[in-house]
Amino acid sequence: MNDKHIATVGDLIAALDRYDPTTPVRLATQPDHPIEHTLGHIVCTPDNTEGDDTPHTDPPVVWLGEGEQIGYLPGPASNALGWSQ
Repeated sequence: MNDKHIATVGDLIAALDRYDPTTPVRLATQPDHPIEHTLGHIVCTPDNTEGDDTPHTDPPVVWLGEGEQIGYLPGPASNALGWSQ
């Protein structure tokens, strides 16, 4: 599943299903300057939005927020993501 685009919650669950649930999860960003982050809040819009009780017409989207920056992405992770030069 590494070469597949993850577009839905189902795709994400399927991609993570083979890993031990106690394994730490990180977000890798900036391929030219790879940094690792924890995940922050996970929300769904329009469900988690504060509004004026008008009906929502937009389809729901789940958002994974960036948490704390940990440091530079380890070389093996950068290689696995295809970001090595």
